[in-house]
Amino acid sequence: MSIDVERDGGIATVTVNRPDALNALDLEHAQELLERLEGLAAEEETRVVVLTGSGDKAFIAGADIKYMQGLGVLEARRWGELGHACGQLLETMPKPTIASINGYALGGGLELALACDLRLAASTAKLGQPEIDLGILPGWGGSIRLARTTTLGFAKALIFTGRPVDAAEALEHGLVNAVFEPGELMEKTRELAEGLAAKSPLALAYAKEATNHALQGPHRTNLETEARLFALMFSSEDQKEGMAAFVEKREPRFTGS
Repeated sequence: MSIDVERDGGIATVTVNRPDALNALDLEHAQELLERLEGLAAEEETRVVVLTGSGDKAFIAGADIKYMQGLGVLEARRWGELGHACGQLLETMPKPTIASINGYALGGGLELALACDLRLAASTAKLGQPEIDLGILPGWGGSIRLARTTTLGFAKALIFTGRPVDAAEALEHGLVNAVFEPGELMEKTRELAEGLAAKSPLALAYAKEATNHALQGPHRTNLETEARLFALMFSSEDQKEGMAAFVEKREPRFTGS
């Protein structure tokens, strides 16, 4: 397998394992990634999903250009839909997703990272949307998610020029949440994932649903959605446990019910 999944304590780490190709995705590996994500989205025991790449050079260095070179219009449409399906799962599965960006995150690689809820990067990482230099534009959601994650102006600058940015500039523009030295990245990713895995899965799922609406749709409707989800939590065992633990000055034990 080239898409590895390691499970430990409610945390599933998905690793794109093609270091000889800088973890670039072709059709076979993109389909395998989709299948892995579909499985994890449905697993109750998995509370947090981490996406990363093997080795220390690349997270996912985009799509395999040799594969893309021969695509016609209909094949390119299916290829785009496959990438969008992966991104949609990362963005909407009812559990937090974290991109641990250990190197190059270019093209489709950055687009998948953008679909994750949180992004941590090594100080040596390079991020960008270089599609313009191939005579195309981002096709896995980058032109939308990059603008929503950062600003419209910054997104246009990266997409129009194709230039990569280093981790420090990415952090400055909110493209990543934090930057660590390469040797610390996975440890810090693990700390974050463990902290999230200890929280209420139900509350996290509702919080993710509510915040995903923040930059789209009518403002009033989004506020009503938050109010509805907030109220629903008061029918859960996690709400009762969380508040009881606070009053009793102990750590809560959430079950997701």
